[in-house]
Amino acid sequence: TFSDLANSISAEYGFWLGDAFASGGSAGYDHKGMGITARGGWEAVKRHFRELGLDTQSEDFTCVGVGDMSGDVFGNALLLSSHAKLLAAFNHSHIFVDPDPDPARSFEERRRMFDNRLNWNGYNPELLSQGGAVFERSAKTIAVSEEVQALFELPKKVVTPTELMRAILQARADLLWLGGIGTYVKSSEEDHAAARDRANDAIRINGNELRVRVVGEGANLGFTQRGRIEYALIDGHINTDAIDNSAGVDTSDHEVNIKIALNDAITRGELSGIEERNRILAEMTDDVAGLVLRDNYEQTQAISITHTLGEELLDTQARFMRGLEKLGKLDRAIEGLPDDETIAERHTRGLGLTRPEIAVLLAYAKMVLFEDLVKTDLPDDPQLANDLVLYFPDELRVRFRSAIERHRLRREIIGTVVTNAMINRVRPTFPWAMVDETGKGYADIARAFIVMRDSFDLRTIWRDIEALDNKLPASVQLDMMIAVARLLERAILWLLRSDYERLDIAALVNEFRPRIEAIGDRLVQVLPASMLGRVRVRQAELMEDQIPEPLAKRVASLDVMSSAMDIIRIARADATHGVEDVARVYFGVGERFALDRLRSASHGVAAETPWQKSALTSLVDDLFNYQSTIAARVMTETNGAGGDPVETWLARRPRVVERVDQTMHDFRAATTVDLAMLTVASRQLRTLVES
Repeated sequence: TFSDLANSISAEYGFWLGDAFASGGSAGYDHKGMGITARGGWEAVKRHFRELGLDTQSEDFTCVGVGDMSGDVFGNALLLSSHAKLLAAFNHSHIFVDPDPDPARSFEERRRMFDNRLNWNGYNPELLSQGGAVFERSAKTIAVSEEVQALFELPKKVVTPTELMRAILQARADLLWLGGIGTYVKSSEEDHAAARDRANDAIRINGNELRVRVVGEGANLGFTQRGRIEYALIDGHINTDAIDNSAGVDTSDHEVNIKIALNDAITRGELSGIEERNRILAEMTDDVAGLVLRDNYEQTQAISITHTLGEELLDTQARFMRGLEKLGKLDRAIEGLPDDETIAERHTRGLGLTRPEIAVLLAYAKMVLFEDLVKTDLPDDPQLANDLVLYFPDELRVRFRSAIERHRLRREIIGTVVTNAMINRVRPTFPWAMVDETGKGYADIARAFIVMRDSFDLRTIWRDIEALDNKLPASVQLDMMIAVARLLERAILWLLRSDYERLDIAALVNEFRPRIEAIGDRLVQVLPASMLGRVRVRQAELMEDQIPEPLAKRVASLDVMSSAMDIIRIARADATHGVEDVARVYFGVGERFALDRLRSASHGVAAETPWQKSALTSLVDDLFNYQSTIAARVMTETNGAGGDPVETWLARRPRVVERVDQTMHDFRAATTVDLAMLTVASRQLRTLVES
């Protein structure tokens, strides 16, 4: 009703948005009918449990919650899995307890209550398990059954409603689902005033008192941020409310942007009128929901990837936060982000940021990147039309592509899509780190990202990894995602440091993609036997984890394919040889001096300070550069020579090669590897490069 009123005023004033001024009106998407907020939050819940080894859609799990079946967020969520065993829940008036529910029967009863918008006192008592009941919150005391007393570990059978609700919040269960108004969890270091919810002061518990495995914040402000962090630090699985219940806002964004496109189509005679537009809007409801849920899926995945990387990212994250503070864009204390002293403490404990902290960092990273991108000419690049179009449902892409391409908010949509893609697929601090390391602007970072994403056809590998949800351990999927991100990051860094004057997306993809495919298709022909053997061993390990052979082959090849751009650069400079010839020499150089082993050994070197980590990164970069330089010289200086071109080239430098070989022999014999050893090995290789 309010949306319709706002839109009528917009129309009366002739405002360009028309009835796209306010979402959710009579000609918009009904969020409650779609159940979209709950469904978005459920994507987060499913991911938490998937990472714990449980599939909520096929395995039973226990749940407690705040809300009732008449509520949008609580009601819709508790119908998203028939395997939810709802042990207890409370709202403003009643407390529901069911110590041992039958999943199928209780699911059907919840559906009946949802359809009829019933409170907990409408639950059929005959369907409650032994000892179950529905109590009035207004009662002075409540006599609970032995089953309820045992389930919630109550010290007595007669309790107050407040005592029972606190016990529900502290229950041993798989999931706490928050779908009602109120802030129920704070940190043990906060007083109740921090929650700004005096009505629930008596019920509220501390984050370290929770005993559920997973929390889903379908409602706003169910926890204080410090309460979330405290719970996460005891291995609780939680994001933030802004992550879990974002689907409603996302749906509104899509509705408004779709209306803008279709209203433009009406103005230009490409659509007959409002009635046809409204019919199309309604037909696309499921497609819009799919796009929104996809955003929830990718955003929670981004948090999981960053969380998995943990403590190794702390220094970069700290520098990023300090950079935002200098710009006046962040106040760590207000946002509950750790100060430098806390970060040092986390380093000591080997802990990274918690999921709630990563969620906040993710938001700031996206806001900052978006603001910078829309100030550049990046959103005007015609090659980003496909990224723009993918924001919209299939029917619009096919029937109204021209309306999409001339969208009034085209630049903002492209900025949003590119921002989400970069940060979700790598990590929140990645764009900032690239700017810091290369001195390039955010637009160039984005162009390099798109070039390498499309050149390596990474959308396919991401899709294939995600298709394995609940078919293998989530940790294996995350490891594969991290491996892809590392390949992507190195390729982007290579391009930003290259001699390409202009990052023309279409031209570079056309140049790189066929050559990358050629290298990948011919690894059997170009890799030395020992390197090929290691790739095949890795592929076999992945296939033992039930990963399909084509995907296992791609993932096992990621390490060697990280050199593809160096090979392409050499071939580009030497028109007489194709990438296959160059690749054979390049990998031959790497095998001859065990450069892959040197680089692999660097991962196990202890680097405690940012300076040590930077030195280690530089060493790895140097090893790649030496391999590339030597391979290029071999190609140039042995052109047409018979035999092994690498050995032919080395034979002309016997003294230098002898010293390098001795260093490599010592390296192989060492039981442990440290930074000093890698530095010496790198220096010896440099003498070969300079010989």
